[in-house]
Amino acid sequence: MAERKATVERNTLETRITAAVNLDGTGTATLETGIPFLEHMLDQIARHGLIDLDINAKGDLHIDDHHTVEDIGITLGQAFARAVGDKKGIMRYGHAYCPLDEALSRVVIDFSGRPGLTFNVTFTRATVGGFDVDLFMEFFQGFVNHAQVTLHVDNLRGDNTHHQAETIFKAFGRAMRMALAEDPRMAGVTPSTKGVL
Repeated sequence: MAERKATVERNTLETRITAAVNLDGTGTATLETGIPFLEHMLDQIARHGLIDLDINAKGDLHIDDHHTVEDIGITLGQAFARAVGDKKGIMRYGHAYCPLDEALSRVVIDFSGRPGLTFNVTFTRATVGGFDVDLFMEFFQGFVNHAQVTLHVDNLRGDNTHHQAETIFKAFGRAMRMALAEDPRMAGVTPSTKGVL
């Protein structure tokens, strides 16, 4: 398979973002977003997905984090779509359960070519370290719309909001790692009865 890398730049009046991904990396992340808790979550994707991420974002944080978080999701989704290419030879589906102390989350992903998000998460607090956790849904919505994936995110239990969020992102990274894995028996084959994704 060819190198599965991509870099996408997105510039608007609200944000300037560059996202580079290597789907066959070692789990390293270089993150400059101005939003520390989001960076902590993005690092989970890299480490648990064995995906190299390099994200630089400058946004209108003087207003709030919304535009920057959403646009990082959009730009990252575009980079994943470009890096995965025609999807021939990949597993396509991935799932993971990840615990952190009392919290447990499940994430299931399908590189279906169709955007869809089901986000069943009730956070126990509204913020962590000043970060509005409602924005995580905006991040994932931006990602699925532009990566063209179907994504189910379920926080099954948890009392600590930090733990809830971290289990979601760890499970997301692990599910991504499974879905993007190459199956030698499917070399050159699109994993769909339609013949295209």
